[in-house]
Amino acid sequence: MNELATDGGPDRFREKTGLPLATYFSSLKIKWLLKHVATLEKDAIKGEVLFGTMDTYVIWQLTGGNKNAKHITDVTNASRTQLMDLRTLKWDDSLLETFGIPRKMLPEIRSSSEVYAKAKGVLEGVPIAGILGDQQAALVGQTCFRPGEAKNTYGTGCFMLLNTGDALTQSTHGLITTVAYQLGNQPVQYALEGSVAIAGALVQWLRDNLGLIEKSSDIEALARTVEDNGGCYFVPAFSGMYAPYWRSDARGVVAGLTRFVTKGHLGRAALEATAFQTLEILEAMEKDAGIRLSELRADGGMTVNELLMQFQSDLLNVPVVRPKMIETTALGAAYAAGLAVGYWKDLDDLRQNWGIEKTWKPQMPRAKRNSMYRSWRKAVRRSFGWEE
Repeated sequence: MNELATDGGPDRFREKTGLPLATYFSSLKIKWLLKHVATLEKDAIKGEVLFGTMDTYVIWQLTGGNKNAKHITDVTNASRTQLMDLRTLKWDDSLLETFGIPRKMLPEIRSSSEVYAKAKGVLEGVPIAGILGDQQAALVGQTCFRPGEAKNTYGTGCFMLLNTGDALTQSTHGLITTVAYQLGNQPVQYALEGSVAIAGALVQWLRDNLGLIEKSSDIEALARTVEDNGGCYFVPAFSGMYAPYWRSDARGVVAGLTRFVTKGHLGRAALEATAFQTLEILEAMEKDAGIRLSELRADGGMTVNELLMQFQSDLLNVPVVRPKMIETTALGAAYAAGLAVGYWKDLDDLRQNWGIEKTWKPQMPRAKRNSMYRSWRKAVRRSFGWEE
């Protein structure tokens, strides 16, 4: 990665791919494998090695798992490999040359919603009709089809996507630009995305490494044993900070400790860390897109935590909405497939199918919100430069 960054820096491919140079994406992984696995490069040149993300592998297996199987992906997954041009929606020859990746390895790029093939084997004859990347599927599942609509998935990590419509918006604030979806032959839609590496994983760490709780769901009760964080801030930069900082030299810190702080304060600070990181991403999105968010649609396992959802609304100063169906990734994939086979007629059908389970509205005074945010950002700065 450092070698490629010497010519143009970590953003040398951002204009074309929307992504910074990082080992998180497929391009460098493929390059490393071709260089370090014996005979792999020679076999790839001969067309005997194929690459694909998980959707490609699943469809390959569903369509026979042999040389006659379908080797395809969709525009959302292709956009995350750092090998596709976001404007042409095609594999880019200059990128393939730079990374040393033979075109023969790569799957055909298709839209996110169309009938690609019919399954073989135990699902014989069933149409395969929808492909979406994980977070893009959640965006579709939340019916965020209008520019300015956003969702945040609260899981092990945290992933916020803001629909920017057919406008390809380049980020200058540490976010990535990605394809949101393409429904059949309709124009492709784009999004800005910000990723939080450690969200629910921090709760798991408190459970497994420190033994503060027995199960993850206990974190809310622990956090409610105190009225606030006691001045304690937890920055979970266990493997660096993702958006909007992209600091690989950062490491986790707990700041503001006094003898007053209890395990309840630590539990509360751990929950608040997810909300603070989400706020930073939202601010970056609003600056990049010039759009003021009116509400945030939330999904994922952590949304059952009422304390977290209320604090998130307080920090963002907008309503946070939890839908009736919180597993929106699966729902979005179903929506894409259902549109392709005619089960749903159009986007209005999908909007009518989406329902609100609960809404949290901001209650925190502005002065308190600003004070807490200043302390959080101070703690974040303390995490930088730990790794040489």
